Amino acid sequence: MNNELNSIGLNKRPTDTTVVVAMSGGVDSSTVAGMMKKEGYNVIGITLKLYDDGKEVADSKQCCSGQDIMDAKRVAHKLDIEHKILYYQNKFKQGVIDNFVESYLKGETPIPCVQCNQTVKFKDLFDVSKDLMADALITGHYVKSITDNNTTNMYRAIDENRDQSYFLFNTTQEQLNYLRFPLGGLMKNETRDIAKNLDLNVADKPDSQDICFVPNGNYASVIQKFRPDSFQKGNIKNLEGKVIGVHDGIINFTIGQRKGIKVSDKEALYVLKIDSSNNEIIVGPKENLGKKNILLKDINLLTEKSIFEKKIYVKVRSTGKLLEAKVNFNDQNDAIVNLENFEDGISPGQACVFYDKDQLGYKVLGGGWIKE
Repeated sequence: MNNELNSIGLNKRPTDTTVVVAMSGGVDSSTVAGMMKKEGYNVIGITLKLYDDGKEVADSKQCCSGQDIMDAKRVAHKLDIEHKILYYQNKFKQGVIDNFVESYLKGETPIPCVQCNQTVKFKDLFDVSKDLMADALITGHYVKSITDNNTTNMYRAIDENRDQSYFLFNTTQEQLNYLRFPLGGLMKNETRDIAKNLDLNVADKPDSQDICFVPNGNYASVIQKFRPDSFQKGNIKNLEGKVIGVHDGIINFTIGQRKGIKVSDKEALYVLKIDSSNNEIIVGPKENLGKKNILLKDINLLTEKSIFEKKIYVKVRSTGKLLEAKVNFNDQNDAIVNLENFEDGISPGQACVFYDKDQLGYKVLGGGWIKE
């Protein structure tokens, strides 16, 4: 018996280890597949067909497009690994798109990438990988995972500009123990260098920037397609409750927005609140944007609650900085987050992710959805 752990923390030789690699057709997941193959693992690549708008564009910057599936297929052929395509459009529509639309109609700002990881990617793909008797499910996410005694902890990636830990806060411990993220210790340029050395056709492929079902970042067009009845005119009010304008639908607004309000005032106005029950937008000056207290729902924890007796760090948007905070849990699956300092533009529907700093970096403790 080999007593040394292999590169993914399992007590098996790579040649005796089967791994499923989630291959999106981008440079990151393709590089991971190449790394695993080169190290001698038995690699099965799986690509998910999640969305089909019937208009495949050759230079699309959306993930999971038809072009991406072709790229994943070419990479698998180049690496001489088994490759499967799973058609999950219905699951994706129910688990992600419908959720996205409903969330916007409630005046929230949803994050479909978290829902996608939570449903089709880490739930359904997890089950498929287990059915294939794979020892691990491997992805190209920029997250550092450290496995000790069969328990995996998740940390922010070394490349902070690429770190995706915010999007994975809802991962369960069972999923985390089975998942591996080989890119967490690499900078993006190092990933591209590995892809070039492996002679992969996607080595210089641009990163996907748009959500797969949101062409050109136009959220309103998606709502228009699925819920055309939702563009109802309503009032724009100031903090005194006075009507100062009319909007064409609350889905055109997000908390903290300044441009496009189309209401003039002696000082700049920002969206402070989206009141979906009354179909109203509340606006006011920038100094009213800052918040220190956040109510969270649907908490997912990857640690004991006792760690929250001290101050921790939280992130309230994917591109935001780490903020010092104290977290207090309610009996229900709710929590109150008290920020050390005021933070602007906190929006319901976004995630609040918990972190703690230790000698290995910033460890993900879990998180919850911002309710108000």
